[in-house]
Amino acid sequence: MFLWGTATASYQIEGAAAEDGRGTSIWDTFTHEPGRVRDGHTGDVACDHYHRWPEDVALMAGLGVNSYRFSISWPRVQPEGRGKVNEAGLDFYDRLVDELCAKGIVPAATIFHWDLPQALEDEGGWLERDTARHFADYADIVAERLADRIPMWITLNEPFVHMVYGYALGTHAPGRTLFLDALPVAHHQLLGHGLAVQALRSRGAERVLITNNCTPVLPASGSPEDARAADAYDTLHNRLFNDPVLIGRYPDLSVYGITEPGGVRDGDLEIIAQPLDGLGVNYYNPTRIAAPPSGPASGLPFEDAGLTGYPTTGFGWPVVPDGLRWLLTGLKERYGEALPPLYVTENGCSYPDVPGPDGVVDDQERVAFLDAHIGAVGAAMEQGVDVRGYYVWSLLDNFEWAEGYNQRFGLVHVDFATQKRTPKASYHWFKERVATRPRP
Repeated sequence: MFLWGTATASYQIEGAAAEDGRGTSIWDTFTHEPGRVRDGHTGDVACDHYHRWPEDVALMAGLGVNSYRFSISWPRVQPEGRGKVNEAGLDFYDRLVDELCAKGIVPAATIFHWDLPQALEDEGGWLERDTARHFADYADIVAERLADRIPMWITLNEPFVHMVYGYALGTHAPGRTLFLDALPVAHHQLLGHGLAVQALRSRGAERVLITNNCTPVLPASGSPEDARAADAYDTLHNRLFNDPVLIGRYPDLSVYGITEPGGVRDGDLEIIAQPLDGLGVNYYNPTRIAAPPSGPASGLPFEDAGLTGYPTTGFGWPVVPDGLRWLLTGLKERYGEALPPLYVTENGCSYPDVPGPDGVVDDQERVAFLDAHIGAVGAAMEQGVDVRGYYVWSLLDNFEWAEGYNQRFGLVHVDFATQKRTPKASYHWFKERVATRPRP
């Protein structure tokens, strides 16, 4: 069965930031620091999904999807990131999962979508090896309660993005600006992934994945310099997180003056390379890379040259549907038999959606985006790529990290003042698409 789904993340939709024993996450801290998030927005309320989840599950059922990818909030389950368990937090996910199952919707749970408990960040966060061990303990707690009803588990969401934006550049929580000194975050996240895989399997998890944000990397020209720069970027963005998981080793990092990301001990790579039942792939756009004008001495051995000549989303991201086909076929070519089945765990677009005078949100740009990208998945499958699911980002307009509520990705419009949900034209289009075609 091909999985047609939508995806969300706990901090972006749940709200109820200080209710029922939930602890503080790094995003709670970050959003309350002046200047961190556009317009001073926070996720304190977000979509109020914590209270409105029955309405949201009903929207999924009406959409006709057969799967829902959501994330579990670590501080809602373990307020300090270790030790005492908050039973009220687990009870919330119990109720959600039961309702999904009752509606015939396969739950797909991500156990880390960036909302690290602040107490662990105070001890060093993902720069510290102990965080990987605490993560595995947390995975064991949620799987003990929920693995009997959740068949698909995702350990980490986009560890590249969390490392770069959270620890290297500081534009996401926790807001550190360590640049290349953030690389141990990559290893400790991946070690946490491997340990969590072991914990999940010990509790009977049926399918276990990791979700990586992947991008096809295009050199800005045919010059050898740009080709080397593109390869350096591909190594950092894609291979640093795919190679250890799929083939048990880190890629050549000598272009960055190192051999490993830092913190690697004997036996770690064997833990990281636990066999997987799938690889989650999040795709938004390709990346065009050039060599920096003054060479690596100026900093990184690449620079983003921008990809022009394509329409753009509200975020300014280029819309390149065939890039998703390039990505999926490229993974098959690179990893061959080592590549498990693929799931497109996020794909979507933001546009400034506004209800018309009749209340209708006629988001035809999103309809065209989804139609073209689903077509690209189908084309990759025709070329022999084993793709088993496609999840739209996102079910709801939500808190979009450093952009606050200024970017709308949802199939359902949310009026954040009233919390009114309005299915958009794309919701109705996707409903028909799912009902009439069993696969892309």
